Amino acid sequence: MPWRRRRNRVSALEGGREEEAPPEAAAVPPALLTSPQQTEAAAERILLRGIFEIGRDSCDVVLSERALRWRPIQPERPAGDSKYDLLCKEEFIELKDIFSVKLKRRCSVKQQRSGTLLGITLFICLKKEQNKLKNSTLDLINLSEDHCDIWFRQFKKILAGSTNVLAHSLHGVPHVITATLHIIMGHVQLVDVCTFSTAGKLLRFGFSAMFGFGGRTLALAEKYRWMSPNQRRDFAVVKALAKLKAEDCEISFLPFNSSDDVQERRAQGSPKSDCNDQWQMIQGQFLNVSIMAIPCLCSVAPRGLAPNTRLNNGSMALIIARNTSRPEFIKHLKRYASVKNQFNFPFVETYTVEEVKVHPRNNTGGYNPEEEEDETASENCFPWNVDGDLMEVASEVHIRLHPRLISLYGGSMEEMIPK
Repeated sequence: MPWRRRRNRVSALEGGREEEAPPEAAAVPPALLTSPQQTEAAAERILLRGIFEIGRDSCDVVLSERALRWRPIQPERPAGDSKYDLLCKEEFIELKDIFSVKLKRRCSVKQQRSGTLLGITLFICLKKEQNKLKNSTLDLINLSEDHCDIWFRQFKKILAGSTNVLAHSLHGVPHVITATLHIIMGHVQLVDVCTFSTAGKLLRFGFSAMFGFGGRTLALAEKYRWMSPNQRRDFAVVKALAKLKAEDCEISFLPFNSSDDVQERRAQGSPKSDCNDQWQMIQGQFLNVSIMAIPCLCSVAPRGLAPNTRLNNGSMALIIARNTSRPEFIKHLKRYASVKNQFNFPFVETYTVEEVKVHPRNNTGGYNPEEEEDETASENCFPWNVDGDLMEVASEVHIRLHPRLISLYGGSMEEMIPK
C-alpha cells in the first residue's frame, strides 16, 4: 500500500478492552503514545470520527486537523495474541497531501445523473522521488448519504482554505498578535456583511466575491493544493490568463443612496422606500466582476481590491472589467500591486451599490470541463470566489448588503490606505 505506517506501535487493546474516548479526546488511544510524533498527533483536535470500509476492512476512521487516521476494527481477542497486534496497526495520510475529494457513486451506462452512493474518494499526491509526485486515491466506502455528506462537507471545508481578506482589512495584516491586542484594548468595529442567494435560497454570508477571471483562477488553484499557496496562486493566474475568456452576463444593481435618513433607517432594519429603488442594468462580455463590501487589503493589493469602499458605510463596490485584449487586462491586474489607479482603463467600470444580481447568459452553462485538461468546476456551474472559498452556482446570484450586521474586534483602516 502507498500509505505510510507508523513504527513501534503497541496495540490499543493491550491488557483488555479499550474504553470509549470522549469527543474531545486525542486522535489515537493513550496506549499509543510512545514517541514525540505520536504525542503531537494525540494533541490534535478531532473533527470527525466514524466507520468506513477501506480496502476490505471495516475501519475506525478519525479526521483531525492535520491527518486522516484509520485502524481495522477486529473482534475482542484473547490476551497476549500478538497476531492481532500486527493486524491492527494504524495507518494515516496527512491532509496537506490531499488535493481533491469527490463523492463516489455507481452509475449505469444509461444514467444521466448520479447513481447509487458508494462513499468518498480522496485524491492524494505523494512524493515518489525527488521532484517527482505520484497521484493516488483512497476510497472510504459507506452507503449512508447523511454520514458521507457530513464527511464530504468537512473535507471540502478543509481543502477550501481562506484568504483572510477580512482580518487584513480590519488589522492591516492577517496577524494573530495584532488581533489579540485589539481584543485586549477593546477596539470594536462594526462591519457590513453580504448575503449570497439564488432562486430565493440563501447560499452563504460573505464580504467579497469575484466572478469570471477571479472565480476561474480559484477553481484552477483548488486542483493543485499540494503546491505551496504562493506557487498555487501564481500557477493558477498564469493558466487562467493563458485561456482568458469573457462571460456573457446581465448585471442588475441598485445604486447606493448616501442619504443619511435612508441609511439610518436601513441600519435599523426599516423597509426601503420604493421611490429609491432605481435598479440599473448593464450587459455584455465581461472578463471579471468583483463585488466588495470591504476594502480587501492583501499582499497582492496593498491598497485593497476595492480601495474606495469601507468596512461599515453601507455600500459595496461593483467593479467590472469588460472584454479586452490579454495585454490590457494584465496591465489592469498589475496595477493592484502599485499606488496607481487600477481602474483607470477604458474597459474598467466602477459603481457604488447596495444590491447586485449577476445573471450569466451562456446557454452551455459554466466552465465546461471538456475544454480544460483539469476540471475547474462542476458541469453547468459557474465558479465564484467568495472570500477565497470556491462557490459553484448554475444560475443567477443575488448579492445583498446588510449594513453593520456584525461587530468584530479591530480598527478602521482608512488612515492606512494611501490616497
